[in-house]
Amino acid sequence: MSLFFFQPVFAVGLCLFAFMLGACVGSLTNCLCGRSRDNKSFWGRSFCPVCLHKLGPLDLIPVFSFIFLRAKCRYCHSKLSFRYLFSELLFGAVFVSILLRFGISAYTLELWILFSLLIAAAIMDIDTFEVPDTLPVAAAILFVLFAAFSEDRLSILVRSLLNALIFGGSILILSLIFDKVYKKDTIGGADIKLIAVLALFFDWKQTLFLIIIACLVGILFAYFAKIGPQKAFPFIPTLVLAAYITLMVSEPFLNWYAGLFGLGEH
Repeated sequence: MSLFFFQPVFAVGLCLFAFMLGACVGSLTNCLCGRSRDNKSFWGRSFCPVCLHKLGPLDLIPVFSFIFLRAKCRYCHSKLSFRYLFSELLFGAVFVSILLRFGISAYTLELWILFSLLIAAAIMDIDTFEVPDTLPVAAAILFVLFAAFSEDRLSILVRSLLNALIFGGSILILSLIFDKVYKKDTIGGADIKLIAVLALFFDWKQTLFLIIIACLVGILFAYFAKIGPQKAFPFIPTLVLAAYITLMVSEPFLNWYAGLFGLGEH
């Protein structure tokens, strides 16, 4: 249900709820990714990375604690990384934008979970150039669970699995060819897995659009960051950004493009 059907005050309240929910998920995700990077246990209370003091409830309010504490630890007054604030704002903005785009629906919930997994994969790729298989597997399970409750579940599952096999298999074959030609690893295994998983959530036109956008973003990033051809850079963040762009604008763009050739809907 679109938010436009609600009174403005209620719609704003829903957006605030979505933002705070996203910020909480972002805070938790950033914490878990940091612990994974540092090979620490996922369990236990949050603590200051400098003085190791366990944080209290007032230290853990997303966005507001960071601002009110002026980006410093309450106990040792050491500077906190702006990564904490950025991840909370990012998740909050993504949750709100998805709610505004798709309204109150099961699909919105599915997308919230999906992009939480995707952004977690992007963070881990930036930190370590490694993404555990649990993230793409969890995303695939998420798709199957929500598809199982749809009316046309068999058709959706078959079509999406075929799409994933075609695009995932094609990228895998290209990767093997490029590896032979350049005599080095060219496309990471995690990148291939994520492309296949993303193909579950989009149709073939959107998946092709996603890959093109990801390549363009990757080229621009490598150019402006002055990353040479011999140096690796994390590609999963560009895939996640491309997936978000695809989700938000691919449908009107593809309809406009098809309309140029008289192939659009009449």
